[in-house]
Amino acid sequence: MATKTTRSKKSEPAVIEIEQEEPEAFTADDPEAFVTFKRSHFYSVLVVLAFAVGLFLGYVLWGSKTTVTAAAPSQETANQPAGQIAEAPVTPQPTRYDIPTEGYPSLGPADAPITIVEFSDFQCPFCRRFHDDTYQALLDAYPGQIRFVYRNLPLTSIHPDAMDAAVASLCANDQNAYWDYHGKLFSNEVFGRDTYVQYATDLGLDVETFSACLDSGKHDDFIAQDMDFSLNLGVQSTPTFFVNGLAVVGAQPLSTFTQLIDMELAGDIP
Repeated sequence: MATKTTRSKKSEPAVIEIEQEEPEAFTADDPEAFVTFKRSHFYSVLVVLAFAVGLFLGYVLWGSKTTVTAAAPSQETANQPAGQIAEAPVTPQPTRYDIPTEGYPSLGPADAPITIVEFSDFQCPFCRRFHDDTYQALLDAYPGQIRFVYRNLPLTSIHPDAMDAAVASLCANDQNAYWDYHGKLFSNEVFGRDTYVQYATDLGLDVETFSACLDSGKHDDFIAQDMDFSLNLGVQSTPTFFVNGLAVVGAQPLSTFTQLIDMELAGDIP
């Protein structure tokens, strides 16, 4: 997954940074500064720490899968004397982000029960992987139930052609050919003006109008605002998706999306 300003709602960024405090200085004269461990105890501590770090990195890099499970009663609750009311366990609620969709290229019914917003980059290999492996299969799995919205996050520091490709897609959108052109851009790894014009020709667009659009800069501000919004929201990699406002990070397999969508349709997620 490739990695790399008004917020729609105030929330912590999607990637969590941990700030470590500096340890207090100590000297060899301080008898409380040293603790002796048995080697076996030391290795046990290292194993626990390594496991915890692995879980944390998996959550940060790939995003958590939203699941809803029934909490098992704690020992304290099980031993609660009769006649007393035990407090229900508190389950963390998933965060739903408010992602505007009006005015952005979209596919599917406006009143679909599921809205998926993708922040993506046409030159990103993981975005292409999602498009090749999951995109159409996902739409086919829920006919008429998904509205798919594409928003631009060209990572220009590592993908030099991503911005121009985004502009070309919006120039095609001006001629009501966005999704066909979107598919062309994800069809191979060839970029550049000649390629963009050839795609326009293949789709029967007015090439003169399309070419003038590429040079006009008319879509630059629109894309820049997309970039500012996503980065302020905390999106730091492509592709990042919001399924009815719930974040899914990375080119996840179809099963990840279907699990979440099925729970949404069933009303299992608050």
